[in-house]
Parts: sequence; structure tokens; C-alpha cells
Amino acid sequence: MKNLEKYLSLLSDGQGLLLTSRYSRHYGAEFDIAEGVAVVTKAGCRYFTDSRYIESAQNGIKGFEVLEINSGNSYNSCLNDAIADFGVTELGYEENYMTMAEYLGYEKNLNAKLVPMNAQISSFRAVKEDWELEIMKDAQSIADQAFTEILGKIKVGMTEKELAAELIYAMLKNGAEGLSFDPIVVSGPNSSLPHGVPGDRKFQNGDFITMDFGVLYKGYCSDMTRTVALGYATEEMEKVYNTVLQAQLAGIAATKAGVTGQAIDAAARKVITDAGYGEYFGHGYGHSLGLEIHEAPNCNARNTEPMPLHAVASAEPGIYLPGKFGVRIEDVVIFTEDGCIDIAKSPKNLIVI
Repeated sequence: MKNLEKYLSLLSDGQGLLLTSRYSRHYGAEFDIAEGVAVVTKAGCRYFTDSRYIESAQNGIKGFEVLEINSGNSYNSCLNDAIADFGVTELGYEENYMTMAEYLGYEKNLNAKLVPMNAQISSFRAVKEDWELEIMKDAQSIADQAFTEILGKIKVGMTEKELAAELIYAMLKNGAEGLSFDPIVVSGPNSSLPHGVPGDRKFQNGDFITMDFGVLYKGYCSDMTRTVALGYATEEMEKVYNTVLQAQLAGIAATKAGVTGQAIDAAARKVITDAGYGEYFGHGYGHSLGLEIHEAPNCNARNTEPMPLHAVASAEPGIYLPGKFGVRIEDVVIFTEDGCIDIAKSPKNLIVI
């Protein structure tokens, strides 16, 4: 089923969708334009953008009438034309992606009732089509290549910022069209910060170095984390690392369509708790991703719903010892009927550089 058809399945006569976020516009049009607004109705669909993107939009977007907005033909006037032409009385909108000022502007100027529908609009993205899965595999392959390349660049005296820069360059050089998020590169005692920001700390022998990064490719995200040791790893470091690895493998073994996110989280968390580190694993085991780096549904203690077939989620347990070091290992998996497919190919055994 085309993504646009999924959106149309939400609607009856007189209803429409107002797609303002880049993610939903991309999903519905199956084409990415930085700026624009789209209207979806059973009577017709229109996509509005400005002169900077109109040629790309007209060449790339299918299923929509693509129109240019300008100083004499504003978004609101174009939207009202569509509302009148398609007989729309209600417009579902994405409240999670709209500021109050934007909402008030639409409410004041549009000739239709605005109805919050973010949950319904975004729900389809929980399950990926085969073509989406192929893109996400390609995105992960680029990240794997980048990781392989930067291993040879890590050395004593290098700073976290310098390694982050090398990592960004390697991702772009290998085909990334952008970054899923700003890379996390933390070392030594900083590695106990799950979302630490790369700084000026210089690497030393005996450091753990954690790298969390992902690429944007054809609009879809990858995500991975690897923790490596520089020079040597102490017995305690090896114990913590292997505990995290076993926790991830336990979570992956429990991962299957129909299993709740809570159960998957619990399988990994039990390994860490049994090893005596339960209080040092504070975040959830994993999150879905796709057009955004964080999507629903999640593999955490709060999600009691079964994970759907062809969901894509991260598998990223961690242990973080404040002031000492931290370890996180992250792959991305595709949920299947009898298990899952791990699309990350980088090694997970402890690498000592």
C-alpha cells in the first residue's frame, strides 16, 4: 500500500489532513522537500512549496497536485482554496509538530475546524515497508563503514571533538546525506554520561571511548553505538563491557513481533541487574527509528503493547559508573515473525586499540 493511501484510510468525506511536519510530508509524498505544507483529502491532495523547491517537488512528488506559493499567494490562501475545492470541514493536524503561534494562525485563518490527529498520522510509521527497510539497511551500512575507518584514527592525545569530526567526515564520505543526530563521542570518566557532548578532553591509555552516531540517507536514519578501549582494559572494564554485551544479546534473543517492548527491556535489564549493575542502567533498552531518530513504539519498561511486524528499533543497553566510565553497545534490529534481523555489521566484541 502506498503511504498516501494509508493517510486516506483515516478520512471520510469532509475530512482532510494538514501535513506541516517534514516527516509526514515526506511519508505521504514519498519525497523529501525541506519546506512546504500538504493537504490530503479523498477528493484530492495538494502539496504547496515555494520557488526554492518547486521544481524538485513537481518532478519528484506523485499523487499530489503541486503548487507554488509566493507573496501574492500565501500558504493560508492556498489552503483555503483546497478546503473549498475539496469540501473540507475538518482538518486533522500534527499537534506534536506545531507551535502555539502556528496553531493560532491556522485556527484564525483557515475555513475548517482543526482536530488534533498526530497519533493517527504518525502511527503508520511504526511498521516499515520493504523499500523502507532496504533504505535503512543502506544507511546502517554507511555507518558501519565509517566506524571501520575511524578505528585506525583513534590515538592517545586526540580529543573527543577531533574524533567526532573524523566520524562525521567518514559518514559523509561514505554516502551519508546528513546526520541522524549530533554524534556522541565521550571518553574516560566522560563515558559515564549517556548523552555527553564531545569536548576537549584528550584520550589516554586505559580509556573507554563511546561513540554513538548515525547517518541520514534518503530521509531515513541509522543509529549505532560502540565502546572501545584505548591501550588496555582493566578487569573491571572487561566485566562491565561483557555484561552489557550479554544484556544486549539477551534482549535481541527476546525480540520478536508480538512481544511487548516491556518484555524485551526486561530480558536485557535482568542480565545487568543480576550482575549487580541494575542501578547504573537508567534508560530504556531501545527506541524505534525511521524518518526520525526517535519514533514509537519503544522497547522500554513502559510499553506493554506488542511490537509490530517490521518495526525497526534500537537495541542499546548500557552501564554507566559515575566518575569512572560507561559502556553502551547499540545495534538496530528489524522485527520478524520468528525473531529479528540485526542490520548492524560492526563487531561487538571488546576492541582494544
